[in-house]
Amino acid sequence: MGLHYLLHSGKNSNLKYYLRSYLREYTPKAISRGRLNRLLKSIDSHPNRDYILQRACYYCKLTADSEWNRESWAASAVRLRDQELTGQKTYYFDAMEYARYFDQNLRWILDAGDKPYVAPEPAIVKNRPIVEHNDNSVILNLDKNRHFLFVSDHKKWRLKKDMAIFRGDLGPRKQNRDLFMSRWAEHPMVDAASTNRSEEHPEWQKPKLTIGDHLDYKFVMSLEGNDVASNLKWVMSSNSIAVTPRLTQETWFMEGTLIPNYHYIEVRDDFSDLEDRLQYYIAHPEEAEAIISHAHEYVRQFQDKKQERLISLLVLKKYFNVTNGLDI
Repeated sequence: MGLHYLLHSGKNSNLKYYLRSYLREYTPKAISRGRLNRLLKSIDSHPNRDYILQRACYYCKLTADSEWNRESWAASAVRLRDQELTGQKTYYFDAMEYARYFDQNLRWILDAGDKPYVAPEPAIVKNRPIVEHNDNSVILNLDKNRHFLFVSDHKKWRLKKDMAIFRGDLGPRKQNRDLFMSRWAEHPMVDAASTNRSEEHPEWQKPKLTIGDHLDYKFVMSLEGNDVASNLKWVMSSNSIAVTPRLTQETWFMEGTLIPNYHYIEVRDDFSDLEDRLQYYIAHPEEAEAIISHAHEYVRQFQDKKQERLISLLVLKKYFNVTNGLDI
């Protein structure tokens, strides 16, 4: 099963990702910097100009009037040219993919890793809480090889199993998953298992399943872990439906804009209504298929690579203008 999963997991290739990233890293940054003004100027005549501006403002809420501790920020910020490789290399590579377009003397804070809290000073992050006043956490699409994955699912929803599936790690920062497992691990409508060992419940552990295996089920549990659920994007691009309690974290996927029971099925935080929610949509397939259609429409906005690059550059432009006191 380990070899089968390795060859057929359905996930993005790490080998291809790192080959591209290292090739980009050793390409002179001057090539990218020479293109910045032209790319930013192209936004003015872009047919989706207003949408691009709206997305950039969503990720970077900082303005000239934002309140933050300048001295504390200055003590932590580093020049782009001095940015060290982060512990999880993907954060560095994904951030520098766009930072390489800017003057390397500009300063920033790249706060790598899962950050379930609002940054104390303006920082580039992968995720932030869905709360008011989260302005200091400026989102870029980081760790995207793992998180930004979409699938082509040819199996119709009505032909799938009338069940929900869950596979995921358990742990001290994932108490919601422990709660889910304790309540539903043995239920006939739920195929649930941990992909790591639980000391209290070793019987919960089973081998990982491929994405294709997941897509045999009508419902896929998408449960937040250290921050967001990494499977939410590919589930929403499939013909299965994501099931989750109310989301608390957001990334480049703008989870804070998702609408419960429109883009995904929402259940209570204690999962007590899970069976009722599954039975409802099994009995109302038209409503289930409407959710799938809405999810597909939502996913499409992230699939234009050139547009995503423009949004990313505009986010960094806004961040550098505010933090470095410039007008790029």
